[in-house]
Amino acid sequence: MHDVTKTEVTRRLRRIEGQVGGLLRMVEDDRYCMDVLTQINAVRAALHKVEEKILGDHVSHCVADAFSSGNVTDQRHKVEELITTIGRMTR
Repeated sequence: MHDVTKTEVTRRLRRIEGQVGGLLRMVEDDRYCMDVLTQINAVRAALHKVEEKILGDHVSHCVADAFSSGNVTDQRHKVEELITTIGRMTR
C-alpha cells in the first residue's frame, strides 16, 4: 500500500474505531434501537469507503504493475485474485 493511501486509511480506521466505541456506549446506555442501527449503518458505510480506497490502490499499483511487466502468469493471477476479492466484498 502506498504511503498516501496508508495514511488516509489509517485516519479513516481510527475514526471508525471511535464510532465503534460510541456504538458500544450506546448499547451499554440502552439507547434507542433505531439510533444504534443508524450508527451501525454509518460504520458499515465508513468501512466500505476504506475497502474502496484499498482496492483502488491495489488496482492502480499492484494490478497495473503486473500488466506493465508483461508477465502473463502474474497478470492472470492478479485478475483472478481481484475477481475473488470483489466477489467476497459483495456478499
